[in-house]
Amino acid sequence: MAESTAVVWDEALLTYDMGDHPMNPVRVELTMALARELGVLDRPGVRLIVPAPADDAALTRVHRPDYLEAVRIAPHDPFFRGWGLNTPDNPVFEGMHEASARICGATLAAAEAVWSGAVTRAVNISGGLHHAMAARASGFCVYNDPAVAIARLLDLGAQRIAYVDIDVHHGDGVQAAFYDDPRVLTVSLHETPLALFPGTGFPDETGGPGAEGASVNLALPPGTGDAGWLRAFHAVVPSVLRAFSPQILITQCGADAHRLDPLADLRLSVDGQRAAYIALRALADELCAGRWVATGGGGYALVEVVPRAWTHLLAVATGAPLDPRTETPPGWRKLAADRRPGAEVPATLTDGTTPPVERWEPGTTPDPIDKAIMATRMAVFPLHGLDPHDSRD
Repeated sequence: MAESTAVVWDEALLTYDMGDHPMNPVRVELTMALARELGVLDRPGVRLIVPAPADDAALTRVHRPDYLEAVRIAPHDPFFRGWGLNTPDNPVFEGMHEASARICGATLAAAEAVWSGAVTRAVNISGGLHHAMAARASGFCVYNDPAVAIARLLDLGAQRIAYVDIDVHHGDGVQAAFYDDPRVLTVSLHETPLALFPGTGFPDETGGPGAEGASVNLALPPGTGDAGWLRAFHAVVPSVLRAFSPQILITQCGADAHRLDPLADLRLSVDGQRAAYIALRALADELCAGRWVATGGGGYALVEVVPRAWTHLLAVATGAPLDPRTETPPGWRKLAADRRPGAEVPATLTDGTTPPVERWEPGTTPDPIDKAIMATRMAVFPLHGLDPHDSRD
């Protein structure tokens, strides 16, 4: 079968709207508009899938039934408290259950399309709500769509699923859902929990009894830019994925590690993020016969960063990467200016940088990034039969 990609999309996904809140659905609207105007969605082999909301049977593979009931009733009770709902991070809104279930349904549709062989890759830009717990909303996330999709893949017979999370925040909800399951490898690169929500994701979080090594956490210091981030990625992620030998790769591609993001302190460029997507696709091609499911995630520079980053993601998933020097179309610039008056609308898909390729080598006087790399390698590499001091591993 020729390679093909499913892009899961419906404007109804924009109803996940918390109001005056950083998690503004305009970032998803502008991403899809930019990708459409640049012809990414019209490429050969691209299939558009309109998702149905996930049903309770799918959601309760990860979330407790009483939590689902709380999500349903919370918008109708102004004094509702508990379950992480009706807080500044997770305000309630009309139709919250339906909107959250639809995002889960979109990631389910992506995962099922790839696992069945209907397509090689699939993308749900609206997904990646990785903080939601079994019975608690957290970090702008009500239901955990990556976890719901991974649970479905396990039910369909998958034995080795790799989940790689490149959001600036630790992928704590997905890690918690599968911490004791050796069939799921969760890998998260994030800003150190000493400086950033959710306060988890230390290197010594390596998996529960019987699943030692199934959780991999690379906690990077504030200020890490393209060179250090990519060096860290390549020093850890390919080795543990090759040792695990996954059948399918699921990724959360939050764009909030960018230097312009208002909620965090890493310093990546759009060009560095593009390089990460290319590396993830290459790993899926090498290890999983191309089977790759990509979701969005965080990202709060709504005009300046997220649409460009995720348009690069859609391009990498659907075929050839876009030239970073590509200009943003005038129609899209007008739409962005209309949606977010006063925002600086980018003229091209690049931040004008070329991410360097630096190979990690163990040293005697490592910098803070190399210390973070070594802490992760020391914690988890031996559990996979790898030598933490050997740069070839």
